[in-house]
Amino acid sequence: MNEHHSNKSSHNQMDPVSGEHVEVDGVYENEWGRVEKLDRGDVFPADPQNGTTEWELIELDFDNHHDGRTDPRLIPKDDDDNPEAHMQHPRRHKGSNKTDK
Repeated sequence: MNEHHSNKSSHNQMDPVSGEHVEVDGVYENEWGRVEKLDRGDVFPADPQNGTTEWELIELDFDNHHDGRTDPRLIPKDDDDNPEAHMQHPRRHKGSNKTDK
């Protein structure tokens, strides 16, 4: 009869505290509403007025891991001059489970 079983995962997850290293790039907010953009490897700062504080990730930073170029897998190759060759058309499939017995 353990009443804490249903929210065990959220109960064990704690927000990072001042002095700990940042593990995920993003925007964090402390318990007093101060917002900071922090990068992985930074150290969570203490609040200037209140000292050690917990920090909560409020926005992930996705823009810092690329250099602005298109993923090469998305660029058409020179030999891709016939896009229909790569498409599967329903009539090209031999047989059908609706007509073949």
